[in-house]
Amino acid sequence: MSDYLTYQSSGVNIEANDEMVEKIKGSVGSTFGPRVMDLHGGFAGLFSLENSNNFSKNYKNPVLVSCTDGVGTKVMLARDMCKFDTVGQDLVAMSVNDMIVLGAAPLFFLDYLAADELNPEKVAVLVEGIAAACREAGCSLIGGETAEMPGIYSKNDFDMAGFAVGVVEKDEIIKGDSAEPGDVIIGLSSSGVHSNGYSLVRNICFNKAKLSLDSPVDSLGGRKLGEVLLEPTKLYVQPVLAVLEELKAASEIKAMAHITGGGLVGNIPRVLPEGTKAVIKRKSWEKPDIFPFLQKTGPVEESEMYRVFNMGVGFVMVVSPEKADKAVEILTKNGQQAWQIGEICKGSKEVVIQ
Repeated sequence: MSDYLTYQSSGVNIEANDEMVEKIKGSVGSTFGPRVMDLHGGFAGLFSLENSNNFSKNYKNPVLVSCTDGVGTKVMLARDMCKFDTVGQDLVAMSVNDMIVLGAAPLFFLDYLAADELNPEKVAVLVEGIAAACREAGCSLIGGETAEMPGIYSKNDFDMAGFAVGVVEKDEIIKGDSAEPGDVIIGLSSSGVHSNGYSLVRNICFNKAKLSLDSPVDSLGGRKLGEVLLEPTKLYVQPVLAVLEELKAASEIKAMAHITGGGLVGNIPRVLPEGTKAVIKRKSWEKPDIFPFLQKTGPVEESEMYRVFNMGVGFVMVVSPEKADKAVEILTKNGQQAWQIGEICKGSKEVVIQ
């Protein structure tokens, strides 16, 4: 009988998966709101869009908005540090921050986790990070999948992907086509590198400078390098929705952009109409210490830094000049540091950094 093969002897542990499901039930359930419908079986999640007095907001002409993203090679740092409580926020933020660019509020989130071997404790920490970010963003974690794939992933390797669905009223979609010369660009502070550019980060820090994740760095306030690099992506949902709630009725929010891969120079032009450009003043905001550290350690040309990294601005809003001060005030009141960093001028859909 010992010659019989099993799924477990082939590298997949069904019992570990069952244990993992039990460990994450509380985290997942903590994100549920009244629109999540109870369903026995769990093959899929149900989310209601019906109008009811039980819901804080009802929809007249709802348009669903969907996003998907991952965390990229940042997961390698989490693996090497055995620190899994922050990348869940990265996963959620990368999708919901994209979604709010259109003025949409996130409704629910799905996750996909894949690894060489299922470790229920590690997965539970990852999922709690996802759930905590969903709670902060105001969306429900209604489903997910965990895949154990020995042979595809090397020892201790894992990857994750996220999928978000949100909603916006049809006549409130922010398309960016109303931005015009004279409008003000507001930059929302980032927490650091966020989740883009880590292939360059790893090349700078580990291939070139031969640093370790445990290395304290004087120019980073003495913090360990790994701790700084694992700082999670900021969630901009609630501060941005607060601005929309107060100013959108007057059509004062012209365009928004999530500053991800491509930096300020690559992402702002995506939401500008023809005949306009963004002029950014580089000294108008505070840059986290990690960026001058990376630029000097590389060394990396400044133009490349702005093309790859957010440089301290993780999200931008283009607003009418009459409401710029008010928008910054609302953001600040909601715990989000922000600055007026530039303006829209006549041009050819580009970003000029002065």
